[in-house]
Amino acid sequence: MHDPASPSSSSEPAGPVSPQAPADVVEEVMAWYSRAILAERRAPHSSPERLEQLLAQRQECVRDRARLEEADAEEAARITASYAARLQELGATGP
Repeated sequence: MHDPASPSSSSEPAGPVSPQAPADVVEEVMAWYSRAILAERRAPHSSPERLEQLLAQRQECVRDRARLEEADAEEAARITASYAARLQELGATGP
């Protein structure tokens, strides 16, 4: 198994990482937003502004996931690093 902290803590190119790994990170963030959207919709006093923000952030993930399919190694590494950092932030806050 790989260390999930290593991609965000290393400045070296991710050569041996599988091609699916960048998409996995983006999809984990998408899943976090999906859970947060569901929780917001179920909340007794749901905030339309918060829901709109969550939906927009999830849509950004969808666009970035699609960009990964045609991204070169440098762009894929940038997207992956960005989403790994976001995943850490989101993990600290909970959905």
